[in-house]
Amino acid sequence: MFKGQPKGLYALALANTGERFGYYTMLAVFALFLRANFGLDAGVAGAIYSTFLGLVYFMPLIGGILADKFGFGKMVTSGIFIMFIGYLLLSFPLGGDTLAMIAMLGALLFISVGTGLFKGNLQVMVGNLYDDPKYSAKRDSAFSIFYMAINIGALFAPTAAVEIKEWAETSLGFSGNDAYHFSFAVACVALIASIAIYYIFRPTFRHVEGGQRKKGEEAQVVDTLTPEQTKARMTALFLVFAVVIFFWMAFHQNGLALTYFADEFTAKSSEGLQSMAFNVWNLALVIIAVYAAFSIFQSEEVKTKIVSSAIVLGVIAILVYKYLNISGSIAVSAPIFQQFNPFYVVALTPVSMAIFGALASKGKEPSAPRKIAYGMLVAAAGFAVMALGSMGLLTPNEQAAAGENGTFVSANWLISTYLVLTFAELLLSPMGISFVSKVAPPKYKGMMMGCWFVATAIGNMLVAVGGFLWGGLPLWIVWSVFIVLCLLSALFMFVMMKRLEAATK
Repeated sequence: MFKGQPKGLYALALANTGERFGYYTMLAVFALFLRANFGLDAGVAGAIYSTFLGLVYFMPLIGGILADKFGFGKMVTSGIFIMFIGYLLLSFPLGGDTLAMIAMLGALLFISVGTGLFKGNLQVMVGNLYDDPKYSAKRDSAFSIFYMAINIGALFAPTAAVEIKEWAETSLGFSGNDAYHFSFAVACVALIASIAIYYIFRPTFRHVEGGQRKKGEEAQVVDTLTPEQTKARMTALFLVFAVVIFFWMAFHQNGLALTYFADEFTAKSSEGLQSMAFNVWNLALVIIAVYAAFSIFQSEEVKTKIVSSAIVLGVIAILVYKYLNISGSIAVSAPIFQQFNPFYVVALTPVSMAIFGALASKGKEPSAPRKIAYGMLVAAAGFAVMALGSMGLLTPNEQAAAGENGTFVSANWLISTYLVLTFAELLLSPMGISFVSKVAPPKYKGMMMGCWFVATAIGNMLVAVGGFLWGGLPLWIVWSVFIVLCLLSALFMFVMMKRLEAATK
């Protein structure tokens, strides 16, 4: 998995980890902040939330166009500085009046533009590392590693958001609404770390930063595909883009409808074994044990096998000790549930790579379009779990009226849902990015990567549907909307499968 990768991959992945940590720290509490600070209802807060997500993923198209002219490296560094201005503006507690709303919207615009310059172009640079024939066979595994690094940042973000907010309230005496801004300030610190990593390790990837094209390079690229091949590949990509819109519409309910569910319908405390899952350091120990276990079987050196075995046993001993010393219950905050998806991604990435590697060795690995179709089916199953767990519950409006007399369910429903949705994500997202990088006609590579993000942006804009459904409808109906959309998308993929697979050969 890690062996034989270019050093530039790890430098770019770490730079992205810092930026994503800041972004997801902000995002973990943003929807709740909108409702608490400005008194917005679920629908309006959802519209602002989804519009912001849409802009974040639309702007890479503009960033890609600019990068074709000025170079990927210049756009990445410019993006970090622009994002920093946005997060800094968001960090100031300005209250809940019109001026504060305008300042917040301005901050979101800066963050969106900066992310657009940074995110897509960084991923193109990662892909460019593997244009070298020496590394070309490792492209898919590289994007899995890169995607895992993103989720390492996202894993610790909810805990950081919740704990720094609580610290601002209890230790500094800030009101609940003003304390949210301390969570946003974390992103500023994270971006400083990202830019430091980028410049310190720049020599390892400077050759893929781009800039002025060499004479004759464009003509050489044009000759690599016939017009018919180019058309077939473009058609296949746009068919995939159409489907992933609905995946992101459903998946990114983790920050909206699923967070509303965590806040309004999920038990506010946890005890026993379940309570251990809400400690991010326990999750980090599990991840260490998973990777050490894989090292036992994959390493060829006896010494490494012994060290890895000792690590696994040590982690088990620590977790058993912590379990035996559990006493009482712990409070559970709604944003903390967002740590489970990145935890599952990081922990399960080597598992998925091992499975697909074994299938590939037998010539049975599914094609990227087929993985995406399977991912949509699994996403539907994830929301089916939510529908089952919501049977018999009050509507959100009735729950709000009932207050403490409402019905609350176990946190296990959400924990299980995030597990299933993560399987769907691993089938779709990292493989989708790799697919675009590999299949896009060379002369349109930047544009196609931008279009991947535009499809994601449209899906994120549609996330607002979850907010507008939240209120008077039974919850099983809310989740069923996403089940149906995922199933229809999967059906479309299977119908078009022969055409999609033929275009990628």
